[in-house]
Amino acid sequence: MNKKIRTWGLWLSLFVILLLLAGVFSFFTGPAGISPAEVFRTISEGAGTTEHAILFEIRLPRVLLGFAIGGALGLAGVILQGMFRNPLVEPYTLGISGGAALGVCLNVITGLNNVSVLSLPLSGFAGAAASIIFVYFLSIRSGVLKIHTLLLMGVMISFISSSLIMLTLSVTRTENLHGIIFWIMGSLEEPSRELIKLAVLVSVAGLAVSYLFCLDLNAFALGEEESRHLGVNTERTKRLLFGLASVLTGMSVSVAGVIGFVGLVVPHFVRMFVGGDHRILLVSSFIAGAIFLILCDTLARIVISPMELPVGVLTGILGGVVFIYAMMRKSGSIRGG
Repeated sequence: MNKKIRTWGLWLSLFVILLLLAGVFSFFTGPAGISPAEVFRTISEGAGTTEHAILFEIRLPRVLLGFAIGGALGLAGVILQGMFRNPLVEPYTLGISGGAALGVCLNVITGLNNVSVLSLPLSGFAGAAASIIFVYFLSIRSGVLKIHTLLLMGVMISFISSSLIMLTLSVTRTENLHGIIFWIMGSLEEPSRELIKLAVLVSVAGLAVSYLFCLDLNAFALGEEESRHLGVNTERTKRLLFGLASVLTGMSVSVAGVIGFVGLVVPHFVRMFVGGDHRILLVSSFIAGAIFLILCDTLARIVISPMELPVGVLTGILGGVVFIYAMMRKSGSIRGG
């Protein structure tokens, strides 16, 4: 046990160091061409310069939001994979992102986005909440939450939402299309400091709450029947975990748009290194998700500078390619050197 705790401590220390390095790298890097020496000089001189505004009004908020959204998606992914006992499940398979995106589309075409800067995230969260409630009640049978029904209903809701989004885009005005599409593809460009603070608070609180269920998730790995024999109230735990993962995902989508693959790829790779014990897996996936999204957002800002890629496009490309490679390597299709 002492050896296991030491190993976990080393892994957590490594992840924290990598998180700090990713944050510093993102803070120092961008299309504005501010050198490291200028960064240090700007920090020492204080506010009042263009460089200070770029560093503390643009880059630092994106680092904080990347930490919150990446951590929340990585955490939601590992929770759902533990619930379903399936490493290929991710938050967006439950229809949450589709509902949020549909809410935003309806917001834009009705002109409500001009009312307040908070209208887009609020409409996104309302759409996500509607999808969550719909999927949940469709999956309840005689007071029992059917896991496989939950997954199937989520996939169907995703398809329906995608079709309605395409319908919405086909009838909306041209000037609204770019904003809708860019939001759907995901971005960490959030002008509201209050929303960023809320995202950080929700994600960290979600990590703390999820850790209360780490032993229950370990028991779920043995199957629901074995979990009940071990004293786990499986129905109550499933409902609470589904609600927690839904809140984390709904918050992420409503604030930053649809950023895929973080909840799928990150838990899978973290599990390869630290093992399947959720006492270490939950925290590690949270930190690794934050690292992954911060780095992807940094690349999205500089890869076609001065233009910016939607970060969801980059996470999809990088996550998909790396995941395919890992699967092929694991199955023996690619020989390691």
